[in-house]
This record gives sequence, structure tokens and C-alpha cells, in this order.
Amino acid sequence: MQLPLVSILIPFKNTERFLNDCLDSIRIQSYENWEVLAVNDHSTDHSLSLVHGYADNDNRIKVFQNEGKGIIHALRTAYGKSSGLLITRMDSDDIMLPNKLQVMVDSLRRNGSGHLAVGQVEYFSHRGVSDGYARYEKWLNGLTAAGKNYSEIYKECVIPSPCWMVFREDLNACGGFGPNRYPEDYDLTFRFYAEGLKCIPSNQVLHRWRDYDTRTSRTSKHYAQNYFLDIKLHYFIELDRNPQRPLAIWGAGKKGKEIAKGLQKRRLDFYWLCDNPKKIGKQIYGKTMLHYSELKALKNPQSIVTVANEEAQKMIKTYFAEMGLKHMADYFFFC
Repeated sequence: MQLPLVSILIPFKNTERFLNDCLDSIRIQSYENWEVLAVNDHSTDHSLSLVHGYADNDNRIKVFQNEGKGIIHALRTAYGKSSGLLITRMDSDDIMLPNKLQVMVDSLRRNGSGHLAVGQVEYFSHRGVSDGYARYEKWLNGLTAAGKNYSEIYKECVIPSPCWMVFREDLNACGGFGPNRYPEDYDLTFRFYAEGLKCIPSNQVLHRWRDYDTRTSRTSKHYAQNYFLDIKLHYFIELDRNPQRPLAIWGAGKKGKEIAKGLQKRRLDFYWLCDNPKKIGKQIYGKTMLHYSELKALKNPQSIVTVANEEAQKMIKTYFAEMGLKHMADYFFFC
């Protein structure tokens, strides 16, 4: 029986020092029925000639020029040139574990369409991995092990951009790479969630995620915190907000203020709660700050929580539980 073709979409720009590691890790995959659609996003180093060298020696590797500019257009170009039944994305500075494609293909073949294959990830860096990335890795892998990625979707991106695989028909149903919305990986994750694609649990590390100072997620304005907050609010309103219920924001820090401004921009009303006695009773952006106990006076409320402190989050969860409120239905953690 013919094994399904896997299309690996790889945008690349000025990553010549990492491309050998990336492409070599693909060429030694135990699963061999794949094609690489490598799209040059206007590189100014020797990346293009390096990839052409690989393509000359392996006809499964195909090289194209970006038909637009930026990673979204590069992904569209790659996807438009692809022909696989199964689709995955790869970052040009990362490394696949040798069994990555095999594990993900097997997962999808067992579970069928309507599912999303994911894998655990491991950060690595020449200078060592920061505490922040180590915590993110642990948190993300914990979700992936249980297949409960969407349960924390409003906190951070819960599907690692270079470690998922999906049936082409399901990616098409999600809109492919159509939206011009950054960060593009988080946007696609929300569309997987909206389409109801089920994450297949995985307890295996399948991908090594490289961290370095000039990676796009560190340098591009499209990956700044305000973009993440805006995309969270956009999809919360579209997918989980019930306009018949009162809405409350918890927290008046920087993120709380950004969410408040986002709601006001959309002309959506809300109550603003906190436990800071210096702020309670004062006005911010024309809204009076209320003590969080005022939530009990609201009829069937929904809450956006922007409080990052872990101990405070535990207290808030306990408070919600005492009110009989449920996570991802009645309250949503945005950090």
C-alpha cells in the first residue's frame, strides 16, 4: 500500500548557518515519502545556493522564490506548490528527530481526519536555554502529553509552529495560510481550535527548537506582546465570548490595560476588577475599578484574567471554583 506523501513547508531567510542541520535532519528521516517545499524569502546570504545544492542531489527537495514578502506569503507559496496528503511546517533553523515524520504520520493514520498530530519539543541554544523558555517548554510539553493543548490557548501559543502535521483537507477547512494576521502560528492554532481538530496526545520529543538572538520571533515587530494580546482578544470575541453575559477583566497591569483598550476600541462594555486598594474606586480609561468581590453581583459573568502571578492565579481559580464557574467557559486566563 502506498504510504501518504508528506509535504514539508520551509520558508527560509538568511539562515545559511543552520540550513545544513535542518535539511540533513529531514534527509535521515525513517519515513521517506516526503517532499520539501523550500521558499526563499529574499535572502541576502548564501541560503539560496545552499538549498539548491541539496535539491540537485535529492529530487524530493524543491526550491522556490517567495511570491510575496514575509513568512505568510512564503507559506502560501510553499503550500500552493505542495501535493502531499499530509502537511507539516518546518523552521529552517531547527532540527527534526529522526522518527518525527514516522510518528506523526502513524498518529494521523490511526486517528483519521479531524485530528492534529503534535509532538513534544526541546529548546537548544549555543548559550544555554533561558528560564523563560525552559518553563514554556515544560508547560507546552505537559499539554501535548495529555492532548489538552487548547485548554490553555489564551495564555500562549499551544501548538509549536514547526511540530504539527495535519490532513490537507483539514488545513483547507481551517483556511490554510490565507489570513494576513500575525503571529501567523498563533493565528493558525486558533483556527485549528475553531475547526475542532483534536490534538493527538504525544509523549515523545520530536523536534529540537533552536533559540538565538536573531531568530524572527525575537526581532520582528509582528511577534511583539501587543500582537499576541490582540489576537487573543480577536478570537475570544469570535469563539468563546457570549454577548448575552456580562464581561469582567481581572487585573489592571499592562496587559489588563491593553485588553481594556481593545474592548473599548470594539465598543464592548466590561467591568474591571482587581484587589489593589490603591486602584479600587479610581477611574482608568473612564472605567471605575471594582473589588473582585463585585463579580458575585453579576448575573452569569464571563471573565478575562490578566493576572500573571502564579499564587494570585491559584487564589483566583479557587474563587471561581467556589462560585461554580468553569475554566474555558466562564473564565479565561490571558497570561
